[in-house]
Amino acid sequence: MNDNQVHPFTAEDLKEDVIEMLKTIYDPEIPVNIYELGLIYQIDVSDSGNVVIQMTLTAPGCPVAQTFPGDVENKIRSIDGVNKVHVELVWDPPWTRDQMSEAAQLQLGMF
Repeated sequence: MNDNQVHPFTAEDLKEDVIEMLKTIYDPEIPVNIYELGLIYQIDVSDSGNVVIQMTLTAPGCPVAQTFPGDVENKIRSIDGVNKVHVELVWDPPWTRDQMSEAAQLQLGMF
C-alpha cells in the first residue's frame, strides 16, 4: 500500500461537488441558481462526507420556505461521497441583492 495514495473523496473535493450541485438548483421566483443568488451562507464538509449548509431565502414569507431546504438536502445527498446532509435555514443576516454574485447581477440586468 502506498502511503501517498489519495483517498477517493477529500472534503475539499466534495465541497466543490456540493457547490456545483447548488449551482443546478434555482430559486423558484428568480431565474438564478441559489449559489450565485447568494442564498448559501456557509458550507461545511467533513472528511467523513457529512455536509452542513446554512442558507437563507429571499424573504421570510417565501412560499417554498417549508419545502425548499429539504429539496436542497435531497440534491446534495445524491452526490457520490456524501454521507449525511443537514440544511439549516437562517434569517440572520437577511438576504439582500448585494449578496448576489456579479454573474447573477449581470444575468438579471442589474449592471
